[in-house]
Amino acid sequence: MKGLSREFSDILVRYAALLILSVGGLWIFYFIFTPLTVYPVFFLFNYFFGATLEGTTVYVRSIPIELIKACIAGSAYYLLLIFNLSTPAIKITQRLRMIFFSFLIFLVINIIRIVVLATMYISGSSIFDITHLLTWYAGSVILVVGIWFYQVRIYRLKDIPFYSDLRFLYKHSILKRN
Repeated sequence: MKGLSREFSDILVRYAALLILSVGGLWIFYFIFTPLTVYPVFFLFNYFFGATLEGTTVYVRSIPIELIKACIAGSAYYLLLIFNLSTPAIKITQRLRMIFFSFLIFLVINIIRIVVLATMYISGSSIFDITHLLTWYAGSVILVVGIWFYQVRIYRLKDIPFYSDLRFLYKHSILKRN
């Protein structure tokens, strides 16, 4: 019974953390990842083009590149966290390692994406608009799911986000017929 109680409390803590972190429009993700995204983008452009930075806008050759919330992709980090915290049976140290590495992978790829797109914009590439829209709408989702599948494979996860928790709750509920 003690193990059962621990599993119920584990579910409660994981989903409470998800709810708490979503309060206020995911501000915590933007607070953390805005500088972690803006400064590397600025440093790269400054190294190659002599850029300037004002707030979250990088100026390259007097062309403004504003890094808005959609560029920072706070909701993508939250989706990675949702996948992680909605999956049971992960030890806390492994869970923290997975969160750190998934965020790091996404951050690096997102910075590369921003630099490539901004370079296309600065150079007046004719395919900038379609490339920007594709990476914005589909690219981020595919990337997040890809990172999650990569982690499932690397960490040999057997449980399914949400489903495994729901199956456990149903199995131990009064709704289950004997």
